[in-house]
Amino acid sequence: MLAEITTKISQIAKDETLRKRILFIFFALILFRALAAIPIPGVDAFRLEEFFSNNQFLGLLNIFSGGGLANLSIVMLGVAPYITAAIIMQLLTVMVPKLKALYSEEGELGKKKFTQYSRLLTVPLALMQSFGFLMILQRQGILIDLGLFELILNILIVTAGSILLMWIGELITEFGIGNGVSLIIFAGIVAGLPTTIQQLIFTFEPSQIPLYLGFTVAAILITAGVVIVTEAERPIPITYARRVRGMKTYGGISTYLPLRVNQAGVMPIIFALSILLFPQMILSFFAGTDSGIVQTLSNAVLAVLNNGWVYSAFYFVLVFLFTYFYTAVTFDPNQISKNLQKSGAFIPGVRPGQNTSEYIGNILTRLTLVGAIFLGLIAVLPLGMQAATNVTAFAIGGTALLIAVSVILDLVRRIDSQLSIREY
Repeated sequence: MLAEITTKISQIAKDETLRKRILFIFFALILFRALAAIPIPGVDAFRLEEFFSNNQFLGLLNIFSGGGLANLSIVMLGVAPYITAAIIMQLLTVMVPKLKALYSEEGELGKKKFTQYSRLLTVPLALMQSFGFLMILQRQGILIDLGLFELILNILIVTAGSILLMWIGELITEFGIGNGVSLIIFAGIVAGLPTTIQQLIFTFEPSQIPLYLGFTVAAILITAGVVIVTEAERPIPITYARRVRGMKTYGGISTYLPLRVNQAGVMPIIFALSILLFPQMILSFFAGTDSGIVQTLSNAVLAVLNNGWVYSAFYFVLVFLFTYFYTAVTFDPNQISKNLQKSGAFIPGVRPGQNTSEYIGNILTRLTLVGAIFLGLIAVLPLGMQAATNVTAFAIGGTALLIAVSVILDLVRRIDSQLSIREY
């Protein structure tokens, strides 16, 4: 194992293109962490730390901000507005045929236009989220009373920070390796590890040993589960028809089409958390209004959402549904069938065309069912531990671990793919 890792590192070091891509990711993430250390004006650091310590909602939101929320930095919203915009746009592909055609049928140019629409939608979402969040913080006394000019200035600063982070994420995707948004979230999780370890050391008590052991076991189960589900695949045999041209014979070889159990990767978890957090932010804003009826309704719905079992049930259902949805958006059996037919390939025992498409679609549906259930169970495992022990850190730490493991696996797979391409 160690020899294999050493070989991989040596291959990366020798490959100039791959080395430049990894260095680009490294410097982009350093820039992001530098931005995350610059706070917006008027923050009461003591009140912020006190408010942050016992709030699961802020803890989960801090994951999306890449750690920028912990000190109310200029990038405190992180990539949350961009993720929300991406979810809205992909949901619209189901309802608007023109958007679906743009995303799946018009090639690279269509996808670029689709991404541009997501960027444009990010701006109003960032403005809304920054306004709502700043008002919540002001009512909690974490921010000083802001006049109209200061409020507008802070909204523009936070919105600009979110747009800048979106741009950095897209640069990482284009010039680095892997998904830039996922890597930014991962960088925030890793950056928070030293502080978390330090807090655990200073607050350690012998009576909490069973809790720590429980969390360790859960962490091992989550890591093993994510690795198994992410790496598991179902090979579909493919045969290329034999063709004779002149005196030479082409084709006749057999290979396979690998279908992963979890085609969607980490995105269902990120999407599900984004959907869960956005309503909580809106309700928290309305809970501080002067209207008694609005306050009562907002607090009642927040109480339901903050219930551990209700939250876990919503989380599981959303992860399950988004696994299916993201797989359907990113993997098209009809297109795979057309590509196989064009290249003279077929699945033994299955007629080319519509039959092949249905065959691949049926296998993919069954595989995704297994992946979606398993991913949903792994996602709610830390929340179950929190409900049993009443320790908020388990839910936050488990979610962070789930995202981190998925991102690492995706990054390693992409690096292996790049090395294979260079080798061939």
